[in-house]
Amino acid sequence: MQGPKVLSSRPSRRRFLAQVGGIGLTSLLGASAWEARAAELVELPFANGRRELVTNFPQKGAVLLQRTRPPLLETPFEVFDQGVFTPNDRFYVRWHLANIPSAVDPATFRLNIHGHVERSLSLTLGELVREFTPSEIAAVNQCSGNSRGFFGPRVPGGQWANGAMGNARWKGVRLKDVLDRAGVKAGALQVRFNGLDAGVIPQTPDFMKSLAIDHARDGEVMIAYAMNGEPLPLLNGFPLRLVVPGWYATYWVKMLEDVEVLDKPDDKFWTTKAYLIPDTPFANMTPGQQGVKMVPINRMVPRSFFTNVKNGAVLKVGQTTTVRGIAFGGDIGLAKVLFSSDAGGQWEEAQLGPDLGKYGFRRWEVSLRPSSPGPHKLMIKAINTAGIVQPDHANWNGGGFMRNVIESVSVRTT
Repeated sequence: MQGPKVLSSRPSRRRFLAQVGGIGLTSLLGASAWEARAAELVELPFANGRRELVTNFPQKGAVLLQRTRPPLLETPFEVFDQGVFTPNDRFYVRWHLANIPSAVDPATFRLNIHGHVERSLSLTLGELVREFTPSEIAAVNQCSGNSRGFFGPRVPGGQWANGAMGNARWKGVRLKDVLDRAGVKAGALQVRFNGLDAGVIPQTPDFMKSLAIDHARDGEVMIAYAMNGEPLPLLNGFPLRLVVPGWYATYWVKMLEDVEVLDKPDDKFWTTKAYLIPDTPFANMTPGQQGVKMVPINRMVPRSFFTNVKNGAVLKVGQTTTVRGIAFGGDIGLAKVLFSSDAGGQWEEAQLGPDLGKYGFRRWEVSLRPSSPGPHKLMIKAINTAGIVQPDHANWNGGGFMRNVIESVSVRTT
């Protein structure tokens, strides 16, 4: 079994400040930074699935180009076979608004905390690093629309395959500690977060997201300044981003610069109108269905994937093949992963790799020794510690959100 690739994640505070102070962000984002050039073409397994594999986005290696402005970059799926932590330079990117700063000066940057608090704060990056107890958590960041390209009937939005996700070891300060320093007043209901990105025209709603006050203060929600032992890449939110373990990435606000405590419900667009899902199991409905209660998207659901066997693979009869992949429990820990080599007729429990955090990926593997030639459908499903199992039928909703159907690959044995 290929062990998880654990990256150093404990830089000293002095080293961290030296790193962020030395990042030449302006040089990283030259005039042609958003003009990606194709290195090669990749065909994703759905209609209109041809994508460019590009290498000229700042601080990024080879990634799949979904859109240039605002940038949508997908992690090539073979990266997930390299270890449970997704390398920063291959980590997917998803922005909502097109005006993203091409430079952020760590020396002048401020994080502002205000609203229904005893005292407003304006914290420097250095103050966050030096004056608050550091916190660390391994957690999957997954776009709400990950795998949207597989939805049928097709829905609008970024047509991702399965690579709009990544797992990192995040380091920063607990949001609770920052809010405690500001002094949350009685009657607070929500906390709203805003980043440095903006729309092209003034009428574009500012991208802001909110969490209930108890969730924001649960001790797990984090203001992160590092991922996998290094400062956040610019396109993944430098210098700060919110980390909301177990929740979809729409809440993980990038380039976080404003935290507002509210004493009334957030009525802004991105909370009340966008990212709504059917209030049904697995957010499922039928096309054209009316009268379905809609709620803001929230907790992730369990998923599992094959990483070293693809559709069309040829396996040898009588020869043992190690089949492996990754899985996670969604908003809670992973209990087990089940594997079937006969299209779901029988299931066996896969061996799990080390548990590096209940919100992160875990490696799974099984030994497969085919006894007869012919076609075979391999299937994998995850079960989390709450007993939630991946469904055997794909969900559908108009936003293309929360796909987590059992994954399968078709192979042939000779």
